[in-house]
Amino acid sequence: MSYQNEGFDPQIIEALKRELKSSNKSFKMIEGDEENTDDFVNFLFVGMFEGKEVIYDAALYTLRLHHSSEVFELAEHEAAKKFPNFKGIKYEEDENGNLIPLTSEEEEIGWFITEIIMDMEEEETVKVQEFIDLDTHHDYGIGLDAALNVESIDESVIEKFIREFNDDSIRLDDTHYSFQTAEEEDYEED
Repeated sequence: MSYQNEGFDPQIIEALKRELKSSNKSFKMIEGDEENTDDFVNFLFVGMFEGKEVIYDAALYTLRLHHSSEVFELAEHEAAKKFPNFKGIKYEEDENGNLIPLTSEEEEIGWFITEIIMDMEEEETVKVQEFIDLDTHHDYGIGLDAALNVESIDESVIEKFIREFNDDSIRLDDTHYSFQTAEEEDYEED
C-alpha cells in the first residue's frame, strides 16, 4: 500500500521505532534550518492517532519564546500600519562578514518596533498560555506545535512531554503569562 503521507506508513514508523530503540530515546532530533536551542526543539516521535500509530513532527518551545514571537509579530504589524513601505528588516553582511548598516528608514522602523515591544511588555498587553496544536494535514505525519512554561527545553522535558502526550495524561497550565525581556521576570495573571 502506498501512503501519500510517509508519516503514516507502517514500514517507515517501524524503521523510526528501531532507530529510537537503538538510541535509547523516545524521540529523534531534527536538524534543520532552525537550530534547536534551549528555547526551541524540533523532533520526531511515534504516537497514536485515531487508533493507529503515526509519526509526530513536533516543535516544542518555551512559553517565554512563544510570548516573544507573539509580541514581535504584533509590533511588526503596527510598523506595517505606520510605514507603508515596511517589508521587514533584513540584516545583510558584506564580503568580510560585517553587518551592512541599515538605511535611515530601516533604523527608524527598528526603533519604532523596539518601543512598541517595550510598551507591550510593560503594559502586559500580550498574555500567553501553554498549548498543543495538531496539524493533521502536515506533509510528514502529524504536525504538533506546543509551548510549555519551562525555563528551557532539554531531553528530560522532551521525554516527559512525549510520555504524558502518549499516555493522554498531559495537563496544560491554563494560566495566562506575560514576560518582560529587560528584567527577565515573568508576571502571572488569571
